[in-house]
Amino acid sequence: MSLRSSYSPRKRLMVVGGVLGACCAVLVARAAHLQVISEEFYQQQGDARFLREIPIATSRGMITDRNGEPLAVSSPVESIWANPKELLLHADRLPELARALQIPQEVLARRVSERADKEFVYLRRHLNPDVADEITDLGIPGVYSQREFRRFYPHGEVLAHVLGFTNIDDKGQEGLELAFNEWLTGKEGSQRVIRDRRGRIVENVDLVEAAEPGKDLVLSIDRRIQYLAYRELKSALIETGAPSGSIVVLDVPTGEVLAMVNQPSYNPNSRVGADGESRRNRAVTDILEPGSVMKAITIAAALESGKFTPDTPIQTAPGYIALPGGYMPRDFRNYGMLTLTGILTKSSNVGAIKVSNELSTEHQYDVFRRFGFGERTGSGFPGELPGMLPPVRRWGPTEKATISYGYGLSVTPLQLARAYAAIGNEGRLMDVTFVKGGAGEGTQVVDPAIASDLMGMLETVVGPDGTARRAAVLGYRVAGKTGTSRKADGGGYAAKRYAAVFVGLVPATNPRFAMAVVIHEPQGMEYGGGAVSAPVFHRVMEGALRLMDVPPDDIEQWYAAQAAKERKRPAPPGAGP
Repeated sequence: MSLRSSYSPRKRLMVVGGVLGACCAVLVARAAHLQVISEEFYQQQGDARFLREIPIATSRGMITDRNGEPLAVSSPVESIWANPKELLLHADRLPELARALQIPQEVLARRVSERADKEFVYLRRHLNPDVADEITDLGIPGVYSQREFRRFYPHGEVLAHVLGFTNIDDKGQEGLELAFNEWLTGKEGSQRVIRDRRGRIVENVDLVEAAEPGKDLVLSIDRRIQYLAYRELKSALIETGAPSGSIVVLDVPTGEVLAMVNQPSYNPNSRVGADGESRRNRAVTDILEPGSVMKAITIAAALESGKFTPDTPIQTAPGYIALPGGYMPRDFRNYGMLTLTGILTKSSNVGAIKVSNELSTEHQYDVFRRFGFGERTGSGFPGELPGMLPPVRRWGPTEKATISYGYGLSVTPLQLARAYAAIGNEGRLMDVTFVKGGAGEGTQVVDPAIASDLMGMLETVVGPDGTARRAAVLGYRVAGKTGTSRKADGGGYAAKRYAAVFVGLVPATNPRFAMAVVIHEPQGMEYGGGAVSAPVFHRVMEGALRLMDVPPDDIEQWYAAQAAKERKRPAPPGAGP
């Protein structure tokens, strides 16, 4: 039999069929292995190439003034980033990318190459979304965009020192943005998505964690009063040639900050150009020897001692007094016999020293301390200084005397406003707050009767015989005190460098506002608190009282002024004689 005859067509078909069947069995087994046994492994490999877990950006809480006016808001922006490993495989497109990003090509190349072993590098942050879309539409491999938020301050430098600013990662760096950073910061979420080979999201798979926006913050600040204070302070610095100044306006019953401004200021919307001098909130971080505004606290101690009444006479002649160590404080002129009230009216240094001499050192120190000097105001503002009130053990005769009229201690403008607000608040000292409705109960620091007497005495300072006549506000009774302190310089005091200070309360019958004005180193012939700072108080309070609908408390003066205006008004055409 031949070999050919042993392989019949049937047998050959069976062999071929067997081979094909074996192949099919192998394929089925392999498919089962891939889809059943090794499914998890290959799913992970596929996910690693296309499935991504990406963050969900969330906005920072909005900051508003007490009336709901936005002061700080977060706006959506896009940031361009790259995967260096992927981008460097297409290095020929770096020039095109550099032009789109508007950065030098060598800078881009260096930034990418330095992170060649990484999978993420920012190329440009916080771009307008339309600009970012133009860049990603170029289709350059390894280049992507992600949503972020940037802080925007609609009122710019007017509120810069109060609000502060955030960094490029939207974290508070200064001011209330820093103080309330945890409250304002939202919680970032995350989601799983499928990206194509160009990094574009083609499918949202699932939400891993929902984003939580930051909580809003309602401040005690009144934007309208803030603008008034800012405008008048800036105008005063221009008029006097002074390099810097501060204003603080407090709500007397609550201790809420209604306005706080400083000059020089800066634009918080720009992260470049502002130096440390401009960014400093001088109202809480700068201290000064306040001068004669402290006489009100000395007089409060005198009244509390029981040795004095507002009408107690004090001899101030001959207008100067010798102190140990060769110091000889002087009055502006020889005022002769003054009452205790007259010491405030005329701002007599000699009178304040003689009153202090009748008080125990411990009592005088205790009253100054009770009014909040030498401690922070409770505002929680970052960088706030406590000032400096020397411990009583360091009070010799000279220190005791100089502190009585405002030298030998240091305070902040905010401390001054707070202390005077306590006088206007029937002797109750409140913790300062920047949050609407955040007031505490306060602490009674002097008897209400003493505070009432002191208010009446301080009214004479703004009267026709006082040093602060320019602080008067038509139709309202004003109480306050001027201060003009020489600046320390090289172990002594400079001859022609002064701080002009005025602190006032209005309306005096039921105080609503306490305001401190400090202007540093005014130039020219007029440099005192009554000439430089008192007019600023007048202009700001005149507007604030009207804005807040505070009724006049000097009705006779109000009607007399209105009648005088009517008499000066020209008669209409055709009117009879």
